[in-house]
Amino acid sequence: MLRQLRQDSGHTLKDAAAWLNMGESAVSKIEKAKTAIKVQTVRALGQLYDVDAAKLDYLLRLASESNERGWWTAYRDTVPEWFRQFVGLEADALDLWNYEAEHVPGLLQTPEYVRALMRSNRPDMSDAEVDRQVKIRRERQARLNGDDPPRLHFYLNEAVIRRPVGGPEVMRDQLHRLIDASRSPHTTLRILPFATGPHPAMSGAFVMMQFPEEDAPAFVYVDNERGAIYQEDPGDIDRYAVVVDVLERLSLSPDDSRGMLAEAINEQ
Repeated sequence: MLRQLRQDSGHTLKDAAAWLNMGESAVSKIEKAKTAIKVQTVRALGQLYDVDAAKLDYLLRLASESNERGWWTAYRDTVPEWFRQFVGLEADALDLWNYEAEHVPGLLQTPEYVRALMRSNRPDMSDAEVDRQVKIRRERQARLNGDDPPRLHFYLNEAVIRRPVGGPEVMRDQLHRLIDASRSPHTTLRILPFATGPHPAMSGAFVMMQFPEEDAPAFVYVDNERGAIYQEDPGDIDRYAVVVDVLERLSLSPDDSRGMLAEAINEQ
């Protein structure tokens, strides 16, 4: 919102930086949600951008709330910092596009599926640690049932539903969960079948997010076991937007995807 207000008012990053007596990179980080923002900074920018009183009050409230501790900070010993940042952004998203190649997305995982994944990835993980991972997933999923859930667009490689995780019973429950989720009015789930052949998302899983008051996605998130990167360059975002368009074209329809999920359940 601050970036849009700056642009609408005709001011540059250099103007805002001079007004705040800080570097342009610092202002850029504020606009990209890479750093905490102070209420007094918002107030000063509101004056520069000639923001009306009602909108300024709203911005000040957002700034105050954004610095409150999120629920995910309780898991600082379990979840790495780079993923805590992602969870915070996920909680604020308006639209979320997620392609997964190997496993069910975290927002759709059942508790027993989570346990099986954790045991496979980290055989040395204690029961208490596994329980905390399950609780984290539940906390993230709770927003899906809230008053203002994000629009979720899932694209799953067929391998996700064919690879048995946790045994037949666990996998059947997980597949039923996917079918139930796909019927939600704010969730679209589509399977990318093996028969499609090569496709532009073969480089790996990703999440693209768009936020309220934004007219385009803000970044693409790509992670691995040791960290994550946020691709924010407009060229990178445009590239992934094209990938999503291709996935939309190549994937089965939501109804046909549910049909494939039902077939996979019968095969367990």
